[in-house]
Order: sequence, then C-alpha cells, then structure tokens
Amino acid sequence: MPPITRLWPLVALLFLQACSSLPPETYTPKLGQMGKDVMWLPTRDELVTQMLTAARVTPEDEVVDLGAGDGKIPIAAARQFGARAWGIEYNKDLAALAQRNAQRAGVADRVRIVHGDIFKEDFSKATVVTLYLLEELNAQLRPTILKMKPGTRVVSNTFSMGDWEPDQVIRVGTNTGYFWTVPAVVAGQWTVQGLDRRGTARMQLTQHHQRVGGTLAWGSQVQPLLGARMDGAQLHFSFVNAEGLLQAAKLQVQGQNLNGELVGPYGMVEVQPEVVKVLGQRVGH
Repeated sequence: MPPITRLWPLVALLFLQACSSLPPETYTPKLGQMGKDVMWLPTRDELVTQMLTAARVTPEDEVVDLGAGDGKIPIAAARQFGARAWGIEYNKDLAALAQRNAQRAGVADRVRIVHGDIFKEDFSKATVVTLYLLEELNAQLRPTILKMKPGTRVVSNTFSMGDWEPDQVIRVGTNTGYFWTVPAVVAGQWTVQGLDRRGTARMQLTQHHQRVGGTLAWGSQVQPLLGARMDGAQLHFSFVNAEGLLQAAKLQVQGQNLNGELVGPYGMVEVQPEVVKVLGQRVGH
C-alpha cells in the first residue's frame, strides 16, 4: 500500500477536475432588482418546502415555476421531492444562474431553466405550477391555468388569484402561500342514473371554480344539492334519497360523462352503503 502522502497529489487533482466543471460564480442577483414585470425576491426555504408539500409533489410530477429566479423552487422540487422540474425566467442572466445552481445541487438531470416569457411558453403539460408574481399577473395567468388538466395543483407565494378561493392557506412565520386545484368544468345540465330507486335524475349545476351548486329532480320532485364541490376532476355532493336518508355521491368527470358511486355520508363512517355505480351524461353537448 503506498504511503498516504503519495495519495494527496491524486486527491488534489480529482478535486481540481471537479471544480473545473463549476467555474467561480461571476453573477450575483441583487434583492429587488427589476425584471420584465416583477422584482426579484427569493422565496424562503421553509415556505418553498411547505408549498411543495401542500401540492403533494411526488417523483411522478412535472413541476413548472413561473418566474424561476435563481432556480430555488425547481431545485427543491427535484432534490427534496424527486420531481422533474423546470422554470421559466425572463432575465437571461438569472436563467443561466439558475441552471448553474441546478448543476451545483446535483439535479441538472431533472431540472432545466428556460430563458423565456411566462405568457408565451407552453407549460400546459405540467402537473404542478408554482408562482411568486404580482396579483395582477396571477389574474392574467388565471384563465390559462384554469384550462389546464383538472387536478393540476397550483401554489403561489404571497399573492392570491382574486375570487378563485384557495383550497388551503399556507403560513410559515410571517410568510403566506396559497394552494389551489384546477377544477373540471361541470356547469350545465346532466342526466344521472343510479342515485336511488326513482330512476334517472336531472341534475342542474352552477359553478364558480371549485364551488358548485345546483338541483336534482325526479319528475316534479326537486331538491338542492348539499355540500357540492369539485376536487380536481371529482364531483362530490350529498342529497336526500327516496327513503328520506342522507346519501353522498363521488363522481369522476370524464369529458361529457360522469362515472362514480354512492358513498357513505361524509363524517358518518359507520354508515357505509353497498357500492352502487352512478353514471351521468351532459345534456345538450
């Protein structure tokens, strides 16, 4: 075995080779520096973790960060949650820095940063969207986000989405984040089979994002839906069946069709009915 002193030149050479792939950083962004529409302010590490946790990020996800800055959020999504992630950053120098940061963090194989415009790049295939923009920019992006696949998860640092209520408010010290799930569009009239012995029901739905209201009708018998809401592509509601008992339904929205089953009334675990399949179809489409 060679003396340990003879190994030091080899160790030093390997260290220098490793460092040569990561040149010294020559660009340092300044807090508050202006970009196209917003100034650069990094998100606190604790809030990044809590936002990605609220969005239930997994290795199966594609996370996109709109306004990626130094790449902190895409890097955290890849390193802490195993996701594939990318960011869109308008500032060319910041975008290059973010990509170098991903390399330094050892996640360059799962993180890429695009030098581009968030209003021009196509991020429609992402399953999780993260933002740290201004309220008015969120409002401009909202129509695009609401057209994404139902179930897409959205988290924002500090700024909300106007009258699109968040599913969850995230608080870390004095910092606040918001979480939403993109809902399927269900407003309109449906026919539904399998709810109870009265046969096919007519269901009329109104909708404001994930909030849903409406009625069920069997002939002249009309009743309001109770506790209706959207959870991504799932429609949940309760109603009073022909026996006068509270009944709940959970239906998956599949384009112009509904497919699901009756479930036990929420909060009443001991009341679990037999599985009954429920089918629905949109009327007039």
